[in-house]
Amino acid sequence: MAGPAGGAQRASESLTLGKLRAYRAYARRWVFLLVVSLLSCSNAMLWLSFAPVADTTAQYFSLSTSQVNWLSLVYFVVSIPSGLVAIWVLDSVGLRWATILCAWLNFGGSVLRAMPCMPVSVQDSFAFLMSGQSLCALAQTLVVFSPAKLAALWFPEHQRATANMIGTMANPLGVLVANVLSPALAKEGDIPIMLGIYIIPAGLACLLATACLWESVPPTPPSAGAAQSTSEKFLDGLKLLLRNKAYLVLAVCFGGGVGIFSSFSVLLQQVLCAEGYSNEFAGLCGALFIVFGILGALGLGLYVDRTRHFMEAVKVGFCLTSLVCVAFALVSQLRGQTIALAAICSLLGLFGFSMAPVAMELVVECSFPVGEGAAAGLVFVLGQVEGALIMLLLTALTVRRSKPGFSTCQGDQDSLDWEVSMLLMAGLCTLFSCCLVLFFHTPYRRLQAEASASPCDKDHAAPRQTLPEAPPRHPGGPDSSEAAGSPAAAHS
Repeated sequence: MAGPAGGAQRASESLTLGKLRAYRAYARRWVFLLVVSLLSCSNAMLWLSFAPVADTTAQYFSLSTSQVNWLSLVYFVVSIPSGLVAIWVLDSVGLRWATILCAWLNFGGSVLRAMPCMPVSVQDSFAFLMSGQSLCALAQTLVVFSPAKLAALWFPEHQRATANMIGTMANPLGVLVANVLSPALAKEGDIPIMLGIYIIPAGLACLLATACLWESVPPTPPSAGAAQSTSEKFLDGLKLLLRNKAYLVLAVCFGGGVGIFSSFSVLLQQVLCAEGYSNEFAGLCGALFIVFGILGALGLGLYVDRTRHFMEAVKVGFCLTSLVCVAFALVSQLRGQTIALAAICSLLGLFGFSMAPVAMELVVECSFPVGEGAAAGLVFVLGQVEGALIMLLLTALTVRRSKPGFSTCQGDQDSLDWEVSMLLMAGLCTLFSCCLVLFFHTPYRRLQAEASASPCDKDHAAPRQTLPEAPPRHPGGPDSSEAAGSPAAAHS
């Protein structure tokens, strides 16, 4: 097995060869990013489509609230074992085929879960709903790992964080759409219409992925880091990650943050309706949570693309998120605090979601030269494990109480008190942020390797020009001597 020194040596040798190679950024990278983003958005919509209308869904299909929660929780459970397979698929089979497989699983799941609402004889509606959600959960493990790998393979270094931000934030954008669309569609009990509408983006993403993706990697890499990407074998890469202390600290802490935010998104409606807030207001809070997260991620992604302050941005963002999480735990147990809750959910998204794409870039930086799929995928798998445990713990700690007259919940949600659960969520968020600040320190290994391979990059401030899609010229072609002597050829 290759040790860390051997992997770093091969990385350095490969990057040195990159000095002699012209790097190119292809325009079709944006098509690939569009497909992955649409697919991620659709998958998140399918994941959280039931959570904002948990009580209405339970009544329509004659289910308990616990069964409806499992329609979201199944994403955590399925993605834990399938996550390791998805890591291997991305790093071994390739990004293109992984994306196409993901698109068909996502589309098939969206159709299967709508079967109980079709004019066919269905004995057990919950079985169809759970089976469809399970297929979508399998798709999630492929699409969530993809943005970091896509950014590394197709985008030059001055666009990597921005590309990762776009691909990563498409997932919470889907959560936003579900939080707004599901309450609006299911307000009158129109669950069949809701499920039918969610099939449309899944089908579109499937069509684009099948027809528009032609290759997993560009013919010529866009950067020195891309030239050496995924050099380690799958098992060797995992062993290197498990021996990397900085990576493990980041994976556990950031994975815990992912688990907390996933549980928050799933349980938000149930927490708020117990204190008399409507489903529409819960959907608004979820929407604000995502909107401000996307805006924050956009600004933060552009900032770290220019400054390379990955570690500082993640640590500050995590600490601010912990403070806001404590505020939510306290205010969510009070009635009539609509403005305060809306502001808190906005800040929670601004500080928490905004650091997600930056953290994924930091994951790749501290684990280089291990493949991006393995590095990002293992963090996601840990996040799903922690998310499943946190969600089960939060729901188990709810306290039964006599039915309050102000509750807007339906079914068996009426008698649940979430105070202890919300305080625990705030405590866990604070614990993870303290561990990250105290114990996480790492050099930026990928940036250092690229700097050593191409020293002139340090003074390179102008963005690389996107080259046309023409095939490469032969060495004896009419413009070969001019291209070889041009500075743009060395950096584009």
